[in-house]
Amino acid sequence: MKLKQLSIMMATLCVAASATAADPKLGIVYDAGGKFDKSFNQSAFEGAERFKKETGIKYFEAQASSDTQAEQVLRGLARKKLDLIAAVGFSQTQAVQKVAAEFPTVRFVLIDAVAKGNNINSILFKEEEGSYLVGVAAAMASKSKKVGFVGGMDIPLIRTFSCGYTQGVKAANPKVETFSNMVGTTAAAWNDPAKGGELARAQFDRGVDVVFAVAGGSGMGTLQTAKEKGKLAIGVDSNQNYLHPGTMLTSMVKRVDLAIYDSFMQMKNGQWKPGVSYKGLKEGGVDWALDKDNRAVVSPEIEKRVNEAKTNIINGKVKVHDYRTNSACPV
Repeated sequence: MKLKQLSIMMATLCVAASATAADPKLGIVYDAGGKFDKSFNQSAFEGAERFKKETGIKYFEAQASSDTQAEQVLRGLARKKLDLIAAVGFSQTQAVQKVAAEFPTVRFVLIDAVAKGNNINSILFKEEEGSYLVGVAAAMASKSKKVGFVGGMDIPLIRTFSCGYTQGVKAANPKVETFSNMVGTTAAAWNDPAKGGELARAQFDRGVDVVFAVAGGSGMGTLQTAKEKGKLAIGVDSNQNYLHPGTMLTSMVKRVDLAIYDSFMQMKNGQWKPGVSYKGLKEGGVDWALDKDNRAVVSPEIEKRVNEAKTNIINGKVKVHDYRTNSACPV
């Protein structure tokens, strides 16, 4: 993308950054999924919107559809002398590290990966803990004793979801079998709902009756197929229960919204710090969703068992293995 075109895009996407000179100048860059993906990026957007609503402070926003573009977009925002830029997604790691080094007075927040720099705060989530909970729910809800997992891009992060899910399944019932498929190995894997639906259909044909979709936009196809086939599905990142009430067993909620909201608020209050932080069940970073849209399919027994598992993880009685520590899953 030419610099002139980039500046036009930035001007189109961005809004006035602050109401007064004392307000921080803030920005957010979504990854290829876009801010209305009903999942990861949308959660980040909702956190930024909550901050804006509460404080009256607006923010710049843009989307990076590729790694190369992420660097250009981040640099464009940094040149506007923003105080803090939030980069949503691991795919922006190298771009954040490079641009942060070029603009040492601009602070950066990176979601889902670690970038090194004195002006960078990397926020990671314990996806394995939340996935363990929905794995318990899946095993208990399954009548066929076969559950599935459809991941987006085959990377350690998505395998962490899968591994945590499988650990929860086996803890609830060792006899339940787990089937797992990934949409692809490139960024296109996040935006292929047809493939997401195809993989779910193949699992259902093998007897699976509950499927966990961790595939961004591709997961929309998985959830839709579950509805069509009369099977149960589990959403991810945002609470997706509302998408298909009655066939959504639950959602593994990943509070990217809180990460963005807290970062913006810390910047406003002069409390922002660089470093690496991890958000799990104990920190309110992940959870499972129970509301009016899935209440009918979550039995009291499932609710009790999942909440017991949650308590045991928080108090340390249960330790969920993180796939990323050794690139292996114990079950």
